[in-house]
Amino acid sequence: MCGIVGYIGKQNAKDIILSGLSRLEYRGYDSAGLAILEKNTINCYKDIGRIAHLESITQKTEPSHLGIGHTRWATHGKVTKDNAHPHISGSGRFFVVHNGVIENYKELELTYLNDLTLKSQTDTEVLIQVIEVLTNTMSLKDALRKTLLMVKGSYAILIIDKKHPDVIYAAKNKSPLLLGKSEDGFTLGSDLMALAGYADEYYALEDEMILEVKKAQVNAFDLDDQQKTLTYEPVVLDDFLSELGEHDHYMMKEMHEQPSVIRSIINHYYYEKTPIISDAIKNIFKESDHIYILGAGTSMHAGLSGKSILEALIEKPVTVLNASEFAYHTPILSKKPLFIFLSQSGETADLRACLVNIKKLNHPIITISNVKTSTLAREANFSLEIFAGPEIAVASTKAYTAQIAVLSVLAEQVSKNVDMKQKLSRVAQAMDHALSLQDDYERLTKKLLTKRNAFYIGRLNDYTTALEASLKLKEISYIQTEGFAAGELKHGTIALIEEGTPVIAIISQEKIAHNTRSNLEEVASRGAHTLVIATDNVSRETDDIILNHVDPLLTSLITVIPTQLIAYYAALQRGYDIDKPRNLAKSVTVE
Repeated sequence: MCGIVGYIGKQNAKDIILSGLSRLEYRGYDSAGLAILEKNTINCYKDIGRIAHLESITQKTEPSHLGIGHTRWATHGKVTKDNAHPHISGSGRFFVVHNGVIENYKELELTYLNDLTLKSQTDTEVLIQVIEVLTNTMSLKDALRKTLLMVKGSYAILIIDKKHPDVIYAAKNKSPLLLGKSEDGFTLGSDLMALAGYADEYYALEDEMILEVKKAQVNAFDLDDQQKTLTYEPVVLDDFLSELGEHDHYMMKEMHEQPSVIRSIINHYYYEKTPIISDAIKNIFKESDHIYILGAGTSMHAGLSGKSILEALIEKPVTVLNASEFAYHTPILSKKPLFIFLSQSGETADLRACLVNIKKLNHPIITISNVKTSTLAREANFSLEIFAGPEIAVASTKAYTAQIAVLSVLAEQVSKNVDMKQKLSRVAQAMDHALSLQDDYERLTKKLLTKRNAFYIGRLNDYTTALEASLKLKEISYIQTEGFAAGELKHGTIALIEEGTPVIAIISQEKIAHNTRSNLEEVASRGAHTLVIATDNVSRETDDIILNHVDPLLTSLITVIPTQLIAYYAALQRGYDIDKPRNLAKSVTVE
């Protein structure tokens, strides 16, 4: 879960690399580094810390036309300068940056590097050292091919060679890597955001593909040394550039963008009142006998919210599964399953592993993601975009609600007499109102969340919101938080309640509202400090936060907003880094 950037061309490579890495910092911020050609040699600069620190230690570098850079989220080895990228081969000839995991790096080390003392604890250093050993008897191109044929795992790598400082070698398998082209040169990056402003066109590398990138040309081939043809797509800058504007943090900005995202989904998926989704997608829904939704973290919670919408409207069973478990244990499936993949980035490694398995079984897959150029979007049978725009904060907000909204549009496609366009318009208005109450959330958060732990409770749709709410709070405030089905409290978990324990109840389901209130009384009688988030159709005067009601199937889109802001203010009041919480990265590209 790292970001990589490379450049070769007429402009200053360092400036482009640092700019690209700053846009990719959400992918990892344990350490950062770059290697650039200065005069007649390649110099490497790296350290623990963030891109701002890397900028400070490279202020006096010489102008360069070639370089590679990296921002790291640690997978192998601790957060140290030695473990930071780029890694350098034993002789100092080769420099590499890498995103992914080399699963068999220990085997490669034992086979090729017995006499070598490694400087780091990383799988990446093993990779570049093996390549150098092989160049004793063959060209770099052949050594790279041979090494990658032996590798098990995932990689997106950039390599530069001190003996031939006029080329960048790039290779990719399972981890994303893009090549951008302009009149001034070529830019490489693990996300299209890194190319914005420096490329007019881009090409998304295929798996097991190698590029030899020079100032004026690119040679492409596969691991069997067969030539490949590159077909470029235009880079649309407005889709990938994001500024904070009036907000202090990207998370706050992205929470406030949620009403406009819902309206964007309406504009993209409807012509008047008719959903504009292909007949092919509609047909596979009709032909299927069971819908399986796969996701991880927040996306899985979006799937749980979407489950009730799909089941109610299409009248077929829906099962939501954890992608990291499904990847290694396929349950007994129905005869005609349809799979829906939910992923903000479209690069989630666990989902990619699921995709490989499901494609072998020839079952149809629909990917719903925020990145139309992503691996999951390209490799699924069908893909739908959520049109949320860049989401920079590690804790997902607008992508979550956008995924639920697109699932609701899908559900309408195969149902009857449902005006989802009107219902989503109502949601956007209710979101505006919910966001207008943020001063209340700040005040209530300061008063309520004074303990090391907290609980969210709810029933039906409110329970799925409780799960996402608890994840958001623990992600950025580090408060140990759990989400419970309210009726399950007395089956054991009420033992955790003690004097002053914060318990937040979500109440939006009319037929079950009184049950949740009864459960809230049970925890209050045991000393819990309670807070109620309710929609106005089931509210009481004593409730702390009252939201506008929407269609009962869509309440998750509204009730989640106060919980997002509560998490934000809890982190803010504790002085934590809201957009880049510890130990986390945005795009989970390792299993």
